[in-house]
Amino acid sequence: MAHEQSVLVSSNATFVRPSYFYINGFENIPHIKYYYVFLGLVYAVTVLANSFIMTVIYLARNLHTAKYVVSSNTRYVIVFNLAVTDLCGSTALIPKLIETFLFEKQYISYEACLSSMFFVYVFMTMQSLSLLTLAYDRFVAIVFPLRYHVFVTRTAMVVILVVLWLFTLALISFTVSLITRLSFCGSLAIKSFFCDHGPTYALSCNNNSLNNIMAWVCFLVVMCVPIVLIVLTYFCIAIALIRIATGEERGKAMRTCTSHLILVAIFYLPMVGNNIAAVVSYIHPNARIINNSLTQTLPSMLNPIIYSLRTEEVMDAIRNLYKRSTGKLNTIRS
Repeated sequence: MAHEQSVLVSSNATFVRPSYFYINGFENIPHIKYYYVFLGLVYAVTVLANSFIMTVIYLARNLHTAKYVVSSNTRYVIVFNLAVTDLCGSTALIPKLIETFLFEKQYISYEACLSSMFFVYVFMTMQSLSLLTLAYDRFVAIVFPLRYHVFVTRTAMVVILVVLWLFTLALISFTVSLITRLSFCGSLAIKSFFCDHGPTYALSCNNNSLNNIMAWVCFLVVMCVPIVLIVLTYFCIAIALIRIATGEERGKAMRTCTSHLILVAIFYLPMVGNNIAAVVSYIHPNARIINNSLTQTLPSMLNPIIYSLRTEEVMDAIRNLYKRSTGKLNTIRS
């Protein structure tokens, strides 16, 4: 494989920084271009669904009335943030993936590779932390309902999300910047479908132990810690629901959690399963790429659809917006 390299020579060693990487992608799969077309359709639905739910949250007046003041001030701030991260995460990944493989542009510059890696991991991390923030909202609402307006306010949620964004940007910036200290003197073929962090630093020919440590830190922050905290949250919620006198009250409380639990399941379970399978057994590179690409794209498409269909306030808002729009049309026509 022909490639250009910039070579920096110091008194102790030669540092090799490539001008380009090569995204390897799938190997020997016939008609694989149909898969990229499928991902293009996934992206189109993702854009429409997330744009729709953001518009509904922004425009629907009934989400900002006294009846839904709790949802207006807190939960929908988080849902809006989740929709933004879903939309931006898919935009950072899928269009470049389609360009890379459907149009056979598998060479990517060194700087563009690190930039792509940064944005994909920033939005993936924020997706995870947004789901954790939704769990916190449900925890306080059910376990401490009388103190909900004290602990969970719109200002508090905005502050929490800003802190999470700053933390995410700092963590991923540091992790990606460590790639620049690596020397690449061998193969430049990244065995993934984008500039994946692990397969990229694994190509280096100098000490990458710090990169490996940060990979584990990111895995703990993005996957393990949120999962543990969400499980603990719902354990406390379950105990609180057991103490509720009637089954009807338990069912009503649980219905407010079902949409969030589904989002958690479709985001975390495939990713955790992939990582466990990769550690305990061998996974063919093609299978790993399919699994990872689906787990990083399908949740962003499904999240707004599931949340819209299973949340009563959102469905009411959609119906009210529809009635309002049809009423205006009838007024104009008359």
